Amino acid sequence: MATREMETEIFGRNVRFEYSADGVGYALLALRLVMGWTFFYAGITKVLDPAWTAEGFLLHAIPEGNPFGGVWATMASDWLWLIDPLNAWGLTLVGLALLVGALVRWAALWGAVIMAFYWAANLPLENGLVIDSHVVYALLLFGLGALGAGHVLGLDGYLEGTDLVQRYPRLRYLLG
Repeated sequence: MATREMETEIFGRNVRFEYSADGVGYALLALRLVMGWTFFYAGITKVLDPAWTAEGFLLHAIPEGNPFGGVWATMASDWLWLIDPLNAWGLTLVGLALLVGALVRWAALWGAVIMAFYWAANLPLENGLVIDSHVVYALLLFGLGALGAGHVLGLDGYLEGTDLVQRYPRLRYLLG
């Protein structure tokens, strides 16, 4: 296995360590695929079920004492026409992007936004003060985007070499 050395500054401290480049590659691929499937499956089951709606969750599953209780009730009564497709298609498309490794940074950003909404809907947390699985997913998505997981057997490496991205290099911020 190839080992590499990394040096970085974190919170004002220099950090230097060795890591397995092969191990990082396998880990990024595995995490990207697992997160991709988690999002894709959660979304596609909603897209394919014509009876699915977020209304029941928004009206009846929000914990008592949630600081945003009125927001969820308003979403259920006035914004459901937008919330349902955003939720179902957002999960599906984020998952698909992660599975094929295309626009991974963009998908990771929106996946983290979805997780932030889910986290806020679960306040106050039953099993923790601040951290729950939604926060873990959001941070994992951040890592996938920051480490360029879409380049590991994904389409982002190919997309980065296209004429469009060469002409507009800022598009690279969406790839990764």
